[in-house]
Amino acid sequence: MSQHQDARSAGSWRAALREEWFLGVSLATGVGFALAGEPIYAGLSNPLLLALVFLWLFGTVVGSALAVVRHADRVAEVLGEPYGTLVLTLSVTAIEVMSITAVMLHGANNPTLVRDTLFAIIMIVLGVMVGGSLLMGGWRHREQQYNLQSANAYLGVIIPLSVLTLSLPDFTLTTSGPTLSPPQQLFIVVISVGLYGVFLAIQTGRHRGYFRFDEPAAERHPHAAPRTPPRLLPHALLLMAYVAPVAFLAEHIAHPIDYFIETLNAPAPLGGVIIAVMVATPEALGATRAALANHLQRSVNIFIGSVLSTIGLTVPVMLAISYFTAHEVYLGLDPANDLLLVLTLVVSVVTFASGRTNVLQGAVHVVLFAAFVMLILQG
Repeated sequence: MSQHQDARSAGSWRAALREEWFLGVSLATGVGFALAGEPIYAGLSNPLLLALVFLWLFGTVVGSALAVVRHADRVAEVLGEPYGTLVLTLSVTAIEVMSITAVMLHGANNPTLVRDTLFAIIMIVLGVMVGGSLLMGGWRHREQQYNLQSANAYLGVIIPLSVLTLSLPDFTLTTSGPTLSPPQQLFIVVISVGLYGVFLAIQTGRHRGYFRFDEPAAERHPHAAPRTPPRLLPHALLLMAYVAPVAFLAEHIAHPIDYFIETLNAPAPLGGVIIAVMVATPEALGATRAALANHLQRSVNIFIGSVLSTIGLTVPVMLAISYFTAHEVYLGLDPANDLLLVLTLVVSVVTFASGRTNVLQGAVHVVLFAAFVMLILQG
């Protein structure tokens, strides 16, 4: 019996090592750049080396983030909704803050980085993530349902915070340019954290049912074999283990991003878009998989929740960092992007106003994202 148990234990360890091989890649990448980073960055003028360094670091961060999503899904199975999705959004928000901070504090001051990243995340999530999920889910299932109250709760907080953060600075008179004075920034920090705290209270407390939706009977597969629930502690520890290297790698990916923008004169919003894609890709895959499986409620919780956590948590943290490091932050959008932001928010309200979605609504959101890309290239 003891030998049999030892063999099973050894097999479990081998299976775990095979499944978590990317953690070794992430740690090895961090060690490699810690030891040889400076000589590598000295040669970034070589286009091939620049592309290789960027793609390797970008892929490592995205791969680590995908592993975070995988373990957050296992945590969600144990905790149930909405706690599982909350763990995912908070983990991705931590990656987002680390990435923005690293790029903002490295190289020449980029006062628009926070704004560009925030706007890019809004457009990626409410544009291509929502659009792609609704298109593919609607194509497979024709029409999908979700809890209308959850979308109303999310958008009811996202809309005022988005406008106050990205549009209000264009109209204030206390400071010149698309900026806010320190008292105004403090106001944004307080209301963002406060509203997000109230939202968490209803999401995890008295209105927890808003963020659930009973899946259709056809999707339950009643004759399927019962699945052994995962254990919470191993997946929670692995989730944190994958997040940890990102803090170090984010500082290193700032080098090729800064080189793109400062030396090659790439469009300034490109830095924000790269960070947004890096942190939104894992959530996009999770939301799309949920939509394809006809679990649109989980998909809604993921993509709209990620926008809310970005505004409610990332913006206050970045404003605090900018204040203590004396890095100026421009928050106000230019007129064209301001109009696109309002249009995207209005369309999102229309899309999530009935409790049902279809492919047409998905196509409209994809078009809004295409307009965002067009403004970056031909603004």
